[in-house]
Amino acid sequence: MSTPVFEEFDPPGDCACGGCVQRRRALLHAVPLRDGGHPAAHGARRAVVLVAAAGTVLGGGTGAAIAAGPAPTEVSGAELRGDGASDTAAGATPQGRVGPLHGADRQSADGPRRAMALTVSSRTITRAAILDRAQRWVNQQVPYSMNRYWSDGYRQDCSGFVSMAWNLGSNQWTGSLSQFGTRISKNQLQPGDILLFHNAANPGAGSHVTIFGGWANSAHTRYIAYEQTRPHTLKRSTPYAYWNNSSRYVAYRYNGVVGGGSGSGSNGGGSTAFPGAGSFGPGANNAQVTRLGQMLVKRGGGKFYSEGPGPRWSEADRRATQAFQKAQGWSGADADGIPGRATWDYLVNGKGKDIGGSGGSGGNSGSGGSGGSKAPAYPGAAKFRPGQSNAYVAQLGKQLVKKGYGKHYSQGPGPQWSESDRRNVEAFQRAQGWSGRDADGYPGPETWRRLFA
Repeated sequence: MSTPVFEEFDPPGDCACGGCVQRRRALLHAVPLRDGGHPAAHGARRAVVLVAAAGTVLGGGTGAAIAAGPAPTEVSGAELRGDGASDTAAGATPQGRVGPLHGADRQSADGPRRAMALTVSSRTITRAAILDRAQRWVNQQVPYSMNRYWSDGYRQDCSGFVSMAWNLGSNQWTGSLSQFGTRISKNQLQPGDILLFHNAANPGAGSHVTIFGGWANSAHTRYIAYEQTRPHTLKRSTPYAYWNNSSRYVAYRYNGVVGGGSGSGSNGGGSTAFPGAGSFGPGANNAQVTRLGQMLVKRGGGKFYSEGPGPRWSEADRRATQAFQKAQGWSGADADGIPGRATWDYLVNGKGKDIGGSGGSGGNSGSGGSGGSKAPAYPGAAKFRPGQSNAYVAQLGKQLVKKGYGKHYSQGPGPQWSESDRRNVEAFQRAQGWSGRDADGYPGPETWRRLFA
């Protein structure tokens, strides 16, 4: 038998051989070149046709002599290891493409075609729900993979993770996620928004996306990032906007997000309505827990937090809540450490007494300056340094004690700056979720403002 000679050709669209069926699947799922698709994937399609033709000839025309090969390789993108170092040494980490949810029971005949359409999703979701969904993968430590799918049908890479958290109902990629959101500025970021870097010129060179979970310090130089990366889903403090390619990340807000307050790490905002007892207690993880902790810190509960407050309910939240309840003279079931309607009302409206001190009923916060007046003007950093002795140091110390941050004083406070003053200020700063230079024990303008707020 002479060796057959093959030439390139486009087979009929209704050809039923195994190779052509596979080719049509590849064409259906691959991202078009105009949308940032990888040229190699499109080059591979024609190779599939040639292999299909060879299979038909060598297999005696049965059309099924060669098993269908794998789908074209997805676009590769360099992500990061869990320690934030570059992953290029271990090989580029691919990130996926647009496609339907995985699993036959999740697809209809035109499901893949719908997934390819870059239209704004009509689904709505709250910020708390976005973080809850993201936390689910964190808890399950979903392994990173560009070609595997979790039990919920979403692809186990960075863009599949965001598709899952936003509840898009399809698997998107870094080149399409922006179509579902609106570009925002850094100072507009709230939990549930994303930080996206899509390298359109070379999608394989660093493209990545994270979910913004709130600011980790007062300077807004670090934030809590939820992300899908090697080795598994992570939630960690991350430099803004990312470990590398930082200047190229863009913030987006999902067009389907609903609801007002977000507990983004700021002290204010949010509805005054009680969110319900189900938002608190063991296992709770949502923006309302963060907001509760922030209000408790303002009322003198910072000493109970070694870090945070954050969205995950902890023993520190329970103890701080219980201390606030007992400060109101409550006991028994009314001081069990789980906030009810009365506790929430007192906190959001500044009622009752602070933890470890007296407060005005219905005042600004029950812990502000004399007579509920606004915070006194910041006197400058030079007033709070070793060797300094002035009335501002004494004023600072008294307010620290009033807020519940006086445990390092063996006597005083007084006008002479001491290590006890510094350590108490540091404890207050750490209770705000700050670290490093933001929690060095020396009061700056923001520390002063919050302390007297």
